Amino acid sequence: MPKNSIPKEAAYQIIKDELMLDGNPRLNLASFVTTWMEPECDKLIVSAINKNYVDMDEYPVTTELQVPDYYNQNIDVVGDESMRKHDSTEAAVGVGAVGSSEAIMLAGLAFKRKWQNKRKAEDKPYNKPNTVTGANVQVCWEKFVRYFEVELRDVRLREGYHVMDPEKAVEMVDENRVCVAPILDAASGGFIAPFLYPELEWHFRLPLVRSINVSGHKYGLVYAGIGWVIWRTKEDLPEELIFHINYLGADQPTFSLNFSKGSSQVIAQYYQLIRLGYDGYRNVMENCHENAMVLKEGLQKTGPFNIVSKDNGVPLVAFSLKDNSQHNEFEISDMLRRFGWIVPAYTMLPDAQHVTALRIGAKMSESSEEKGKNGTFVLEKTEIETLREITDAWKKFVKARKTNGVC
Repeated sequence: MPKNSIPKEAAYQIIKDELMLDGNPRLNLASFVTTWMEPECDKLIVSAINKNYVDMDEYPVTTELQVPDYYNQNIDVVGDESMRKHDSTEAAVGVGAVGSSEAIMLAGLAFKRKWQNKRKAEDKPYNKPNTVTGANVQVCWEKFVRYFEVELRDVRLREGYHVMDPEKAVEMVDENRVCVAPILDAASGGFIAPFLYPELEWHFRLPLVRSINVSGHKYGLVYAGIGWVIWRTKEDLPEELIFHINYLGADQPTFSLNFSKGSSQVIAQYYQLIRLGYDGYRNVMENCHENAMVLKEGLQKTGPFNIVSKDNGVPLVAFSLKDNSQHNEFEISDMLRRFGWIVPAYTMLPDAQHVTALRIGAKMSESSEEKGKNGTFVLEKTEIETLREITDAWKKFVKARKTNGVC
């Protein structure tokens, strides 16, 4: 912090100039997070940026837009009314979060507390809980088990089988198991399956599923900072985890890891739900899937790549080099980055860590034309001659820019 103030125009320009060195969000193919929304929603976001999400008494209308009321009065947040079709007549309950990672933490805490209460009632030890996941889970699961003292039992992957093996998962289950199937991590797929695969039984139709977390800022089509967790019934969320406060006005129940935060993302999610409706979300997901298929076909035509991903599921394309004796996937990623495209290269998780892949996620902001161009771009930039020419040109450019400390 400097000692003296500067004009607001100068502060704005300094920060704006610095931010120009960031990557272009529209060319960021590494993330599934939404990078574009309609101008009308942008206006709503700006208008609500000074509203504190937790001030329920002060902002009652904003509070009503949260998931519990919206779920109970209309349909659930992932747009599939069949989620109501389970063995209980009691309505589901849920809370908003800053993302599906916080939602998973909350769901995990609820299951851990339920397991502990059950063990105490049975007069059994309750100090060694564990959970079973695939080794391919997002890092938030590792954070959950480490932060909240739960043993992680992960099912290792293998080449050609990059998901959790259910038979091996069952072998790891014992009486200390907190959860394996009950938490359904639908961070991305929760906003895809209801629209692209409505016949798929994946949610509260399954009796073991007790909670579902989804990410509003991925295929919920909202900017980063919103997620949801829904429990099958009130009994699945232990009452002792819910705090009641009144120092902001009326009695206010709260269950979260955060407290103060902006209301913009909640309002933006509500905008997308009423703006798009079921048909609109289906059209968007179909478009994303089509874009992924266009990109896949473009990459296949180039020749050097194997397609690792499947056509169904989350709209993405994961691919690897057939021959990496001269160049590898990390070099491809680095070269694409030099031209603005952000495409991650990464190794698979144990025991398939010897497999390296690149991944591109299809989002609403990319058109089929853009995806086709990207596929062609990869083809052009993976030719050995072109790579060498670009590398040589870059070295000459850097050398010419050297000033030996004189400026």
